[in-house]
Amino acid sequence: MKLLKCIVRPSALDKVKEALGKLGMVGMTVSEVKGFGRQKGHTEVYRGAEYQIDFTPKLKIEVVVSEALLERAIGAVKEAAYSGAIGDGKIFVLPVLEVVRIRTGETGDAAI
Repeated sequence: MKLLKCIVRPSALDKVKEALGKLGMVGMTVSEVKGFGRQKGHTEVYRGAEYQIDFTPKLKIEVVVSEALLERAIGAVKEAAYSGAIGDGKIFVLPVLEVVRIRTGETGDAAI
């Protein structure tokens, strides 16, 4: 099992959710986050004055996938979040040692 941590634009959430849903994934965690990379923030104007905003708002989507679905899930997120512009995001893949569903006690792929 792997944990996908996907940092994407807020506008990409619905497309990513739909793309992962088509693969049969029924659960995910979404968090509002701020950060910067090559985009290096942006400039906003408020009451005539320019302000440099260092951190850009993004969403972090976390989903655990089985090894069998890993490549398809990565491809689905890449396609759904892609705009071709700087700041589309990143996907991090981390190993998951175990998953336990608290309610039933199921473990492994059955708990996903």
